[in-house]
Parts: sequence; structure tokens; C-alpha cells
Amino acid sequence: MIYLKSPREIALMREAGRLVAQAHLVVKQHMQPGITTREIDLAVEDFIRSKGCIPSFKGYRGFPASTCICVNEEMVHGIPGARKLQAGDIVKVDIGVIYKDYHGDSVWTYGVGELSPEKKHLVEATENSLMAGVAQAFPSKYMGDIGHAMQKVAEDNGYVVQREYGGHGVGRNLHEDPSVPNFGEPGRGIPLRVGMTIAIEPIVCVKDPSALTLSDKWTVVSKHNHLSAQCEHTVAITKDGPQIMTVL
Repeated sequence: MIYLKSPREIALMREAGRLVAQAHLVVKQHMQPGITTREIDLAVEDFIRSKGCIPSFKGYRGFPASTCICVNEEMVHGIPGARKLQAGDIVKVDIGVIYKDYHGDSVWTYGVGELSPEKKHLVEATENSLMAGVAQAFPSKYMGDIGHAMQKVAEDNGYVVQREYGGHGVGRNLHEDPSVPNFGEPGRGIPLRVGMTIAIEPIVCVKDPSALTLSDKWTVVSKHNHLSAQCEHTVAITKDGPQIMTVL
């Protein structure tokens, strides 16, 4: 079931999203060679709790950390740990915040130090893929319009999108209906309606997007050790178009 949000609920989600954006500023401050992913996770959790809020992911279906952090060949749901970041790594950091029972959710891909031109291009293409999807989030459109826009940007840049993992509805629950695929056909799928709140989150892969889950039962990696990037915003569909909520 898709839950349409009232203006009051969207305002609460906007505050949750603002705190997520602030937490990403904490990540930027810590993104340097030698730091462990666990240290980044702890810094983010400290920030979220200092605001009187709760990390969305901590304990969610047994997930043991406050952030999902994926490095290079890791795609999604990475558990922070002892892995030390190295110059040239690309790092996907997924953050969720619960504010007054409502969630904000956003992923961003960071570079550690100077990135190679190839990695820069991948990250930029992923950001552009996200924004192309967001630009389709009007009440006159369909879910397929969002997915098609993201897929087209990825493929126009020589990449492929991950099809097993994608976006989702978000609100009082971290994951709600509907699903938001990273691919699609224009004019197909669920009609977009005012009051829908969705997490749009393309995962863009250099080559074959095949994935496998590690023995920790969470961390998803590229089956062929290929790089990927991911970007995500929580977006409300309003009568005037998309409202990105995970920004300052």
C-alpha cells in the first residue's frame, strides 16, 4: 500500500532530510586516507544522537551499524568495520535519520583524495543519473519515467544500472511501497501522485552489474570486482513537482 503524506508529514520528513544532509557534512570532514569505515560510522551516529534523533539503520532487521558504507567493489549494505580508506577509493555512504517518527534517507559517493579521471566520470554520471530521475518526479508522470531517465544517463555514459537493488517509498517506515527501479519505460508503471515520498537511488556500475552477498549476510559486492557508485535523495512529489528533502 502506498501512503500519501500530508503537508505536515512532508514538513517532518523535510527536517529529517535536513539532518541527513548535515550528517553527510560530517562524513566529508572525515573522508581521508587511513580512517576506518567504523570511525566514520561512529562520527555519524554521534552527530545524529546529538540532535536528539535516531539512526534509521541501527538495528533495522538486525543491521549492526548506523550507516551503510561501501568501498569500491562493494555495492550496497556494507557494514562499517576495520577497513581503512586509501587515496583513490570511492566510498558510498548511506545515512538515515528518524525525526519525530519520520525517516530521511540519502546516499552519496565520495572520493578519498584525488580520484582518477575514470572514477570521477563514474561518480559524476551517477549524480547526473539521480538528478535526471528526480526531474521526472511530477504528478503527471509514471514510475517508469523516473527509471528510464536514470537508465538513459547511465547508458549514455557507457555504464549499466543495477537492477536487483533500487529505490523505495519512505515515510514513517524506512522502506515502504512503491519500489523505485533504476530502469524503466516512459509512461509505464505506477502513476506518480501528490503526497508520494520516495527514495530515488541509482546504482551505476562500470560493467556487468551482477552481485553477490558476503557471508555477513548484508554486504553486497560486485561479482566481478567492478566499481560502482550510488547517489540517493528522499523526494516528495508535490503539485509543483519534486521537492528534494535531503538537502540543507
